Amino acid sequence: MSLQETLSNHVKQAVFASYGVVIESIEFQTTRKEFAGDITVVVFPMLRFIKGNPVKIGETLGEYLVDNVEDVKAYNVVKGFLNIEIEDSYYLDFFNSIKTNVNYGFQTSESEDKAIMVEYSSPNTNKPLHLGHIRNNLLGYSVSEIIKASGKKVYKTQIINDRGIHICKSMLAWKLFGNNETPETTGLKGDKLVGNYYVKFDQEYKKEVADLVTCGKSEEEAKKNAPILLEAQSMLRKWEAGDKETVALWKKMNGWVYDGFDVTYKNLGVDFDALYYESNTYLLGKEFVAEGLKSGVFQTEEDGSVWCDLTDEGLDKKIVQRGDGTAVYMTQDIGTAIQRIKDFPDVGGMVYTVGNEQDYHFQVLFLILKKLGFDWAKNLYHLSYGMVDLPSGKMKSREGTVVDADDLITEMAATAEEISKELGKLEGYSEDEKKELYKTIGLGALKYYILKVDPKKRILFDPKESIDFQGNTGPFIQYTYARIQSILRKADVNAEGGIISLHTKEKELIKQLQLFPEVVQNAASQHSPALIANYTYDLVKEFNSFYQNVSILGADNNDEKTFRVQLSNVVANTIKNAFSVLGIQVPERM
Repeated sequence: MSLQETLSNHVKQAVFASYGVVIESIEFQTTRKEFAGDITVVVFPMLRFIKGNPVKIGETLGEYLVDNVEDVKAYNVVKGFLNIEIEDSYYLDFFNSIKTNVNYGFQTSESEDKAIMVEYSSPNTNKPLHLGHIRNNLLGYSVSEIIKASGKKVYKTQIINDRGIHICKSMLAWKLFGNNETPETTGLKGDKLVGNYYVKFDQEYKKEVADLVTCGKSEEEAKKNAPILLEAQSMLRKWEAGDKETVALWKKMNGWVYDGFDVTYKNLGVDFDALYYESNTYLLGKEFVAEGLKSGVFQTEEDGSVWCDLTDEGLDKKIVQRGDGTAVYMTQDIGTAIQRIKDFPDVGGMVYTVGNEQDYHFQVLFLILKKLGFDWAKNLYHLSYGMVDLPSGKMKSREGTVVDADDLITEMAATAEEISKELGKLEGYSEDEKKELYKTIGLGALKYYILKVDPKKRILFDPKESIDFQGNTGPFIQYTYARIQSILRKADVNAEGGIISLHTKEKELIKQLQLFPEVVQNAASQHSPALIANYTYDLVKEFNSFYQNVSILGADNNDEKTFRVQLSNVVANTIKNAFSVLGIQVPERM
């Protein structure tokens, strides 16, 4: 039980004993630095239940707590704020209870709890992963790890969008202009090669549209009737009809893309427990569209298209199948959700990591699944996030102006190398060790910069700013961890410290450590890695203040030295645990 929970019970008892009043909740806040105290009770809200002067009420409650609660040492009242001082023994007992726990802050999985499935990445197979995918992957992976750390079983998954007109555009362009080139003959990663043909299609399409406009067609007509687009649409129909040659090309080019994706995922440090393919799940979706028609959840229009009327719920009518019987995105998403529960019956809820432009889509999807009678549909959550911009402006895949994920990862390591060389901190490192460290710092900078921001907010990503070794950055936190490891290597302590009083900086550091388990739980319930990132920065700031004000290895006696080394070790372990759920590594030396 936290200090706040313990004190809350005692304050309620004090109110009842002193005034005969039952109060449901007590408001606490951190004691302001200029006053003595560790935690503050706000008296003003009690005035609704207790008549009297807030200062007098605070003094009455303070006296009760000093007399009746072992851990309360003293109190003072400033206006309507009761500042409470806690005995050092309370903090020392807490510290001793966690100092050997390498998993501090994490809860083990409760087997009877339903598992959570987290979907992220979910790319199209017509182009490489880009900066937007990076935010998606980092968010999804981190939220998975945080929910796991909060004590739940988690499955990580993605739906691969491997069918549709966009895939056919890359396929057709390769067929027309590719001269049978492959990743092996070009030396390009497969996803990059296929992405080049998506760009090529767009270039040829624009030329044809311009030609048709020159010949007197309206722009609208030209866009619809460009021969290359009509050919791509024909290819899609052939694929849906199972044409052997089309399906063989589709399998070959998708295979190239999957190999490319695997390399990017490995470099980014993310993984999956299960993969789903739109080319499979849309079929199950169509089955449930038929079921929904029978049960009256869906209705057929005159042209044969199938719709769900959500106007009673304040939404629009939504198409779930076209008049020609072909699937839309909603069909596939219905099928995917149902298939996942079939495959993993212990799943009781799902988190979808998808950009905020799809907010309405997921509102509709969740409502349709509820109408189809699935109980688990009430536990579906859309982890909606804002776009990532670069100082140079907006990205467009088909125009080839996208920041490629692989290129960005490489650039981050190069920037880390440049800055590390300027700082001159790497004497005694082999070239391989340096290379690995640059990658760790570069990736840590990228991940932290993106994850420290609330998912809902849009980000302007500045690679150079993210690798600053000062301020709220990944490298600053990594450097503090490495500094602590250096202290631990130099420390020659193995005895238990018999310390009985705490320096103010030691106490503040322990207070910050106490918050970690609650931060993990809050981050899990709010699906927000930003809470973990910013907690870690606060912990590191608190440690650096301690480091600058209190001598660790030069302590006055062995008890103090032992305690401070142990305290530093717990801080380092907490940084490591916090960064592990953000998917960030911490270097032993920097």
